[in-house]
Amino acid sequence: MSFLDLFTLILENLARRKGRVLLTAVGVIIGTAAVVLLISLGVGLQQNAANQLGGIGDLTKIQVWPNYGEWNLETGQPSSQTLLTDQTVADISALPGVTAVIPRDYLQSWGFLTIGQLEGGGQMLGVSTDDLSNLGLTAQAGSTVLERGTIIIGANVLMNLYNPRPRPGQSGNEPPAPADLVGKQVTFTIAKWSSDGMEVRKTYRLRVAGVLAEARDEPDWSMYVPMADINSYNAWVLGQPVDRKKTGYPNLIVRATDVSQVVDLAEQITEMGYQAYTPQSFIQGISGFYTILQIIFGGVGAIALLVAAIGIANTMAMAILERTREIGLMKAVGATNRHVLSVFLGESAGIGFLGGLGGVLLGWGLGQVANVFVLAYLAGQSVETGAPPPTVAVATPLWLPIFALVFATLMGLLSGLYPALGAATLSPITALKYE
Repeated sequence: MSFLDLFTLILENLARRKGRVLLTAVGVIIGTAAVVLLISLGVGLQQNAANQLGGIGDLTKIQVWPNYGEWNLETGQPSSQTLLTDQTVADISALPGVTAVIPRDYLQSWGFLTIGQLEGGGQMLGVSTDDLSNLGLTAQAGSTVLERGTIIIGANVLMNLYNPRPRPGQSGNEPPAPADLVGKQVTFTIAKWSSDGMEVRKTYRLRVAGVLAEARDEPDWSMYVPMADINSYNAWVLGQPVDRKKTGYPNLIVRATDVSQVVDLAEQITEMGYQAYTPQSFIQGISGFYTILQIIFGGVGAIALLVAAIGIANTMAMAILERTREIGLMKAVGATNRHVLSVFLGESAGIGFLGGLGGVLLGWGLGQVANVFVLAYLAGQSVETGAPPPTVAVATPLWLPIFALVFATLMGLLSGLYPALGAATLSPITALKYE
């Protein structure tokens, strides 16, 4: 018996009992649709979470801090500490996968910018790099190149500017446009308290090298100057030169070649005795949770498929009882046990395939309908909370329909295995005598 003859015979046998086949396939349709819809829901939730968390910053960055050990409650000082020194920078830079290690320091006092009649500012940071693009930052105006005597301003710092001495009836001036600031001289004023309790101020003239593009992170509210400049400011504030061998750096920014290396690098840095944090470790934990959720959802759908498989086995068992004489006749005209086995396995697999195909289409269609209603509801919620609206609620990856169809077909094949073996091993004489 050729494959074409076998395939034709299977189709004819299925077509003879359309009602029974349809009712049996309905169980497979429901089970497959449940698998597709529930797993698609889990994938959609995972993608939505990844999209929302993707805006928390550059995922190739690792924040590194000194390790201060345990604190002495009597003295209020750490019992031991591992400082971030220039040697630390060299050691971390030698790790495979590290593209840059950039020390940072903060202004040890408070200060403000003066631009025309406006005053304000943000967090003042000194960085040991001549180009902020090494931190993954870009400029919306000017350049990211940082030189002595220059300043680069975060995107939202200009929103903090105000007129401290407005004229009567004047609420304040509008902040200048970013492009208007590039190349202009601004005044940066630092204040400290003297030993007699008097406020002392010192001013510096700085040239604006650029204004950063919005990053939705710390840089939006920061002002950057070279490390040499921040050392000079802090030396005036503290009244003594900054000694990195004794005080170290408060923070290092480590950039990895690829996001996949970030968590491993953070663990290596922690093993070196420092504190390291990366948002990628948090995102991986969230992804792991949603992966488990997908498995649970898939298991719930698989239970429905298991019930459908029992229905297929029952249908095939009844079909064999009704067609016992037909089986005997097939064997009498030369059909082998293998031929009979192939016919009944093909019929059970065909029921699984038809049910799987219908379930895939139903599950995908229900997912699209759910997308419309769920996204509309979540968009309304995001307007109320101010959060960015989700982009997807139910997502069906390409592999899922293929997997579901193959799984349903195999489930049908296995469900018909026992009845088909019984049919294949029937004695032709016994089968022909069956009433």
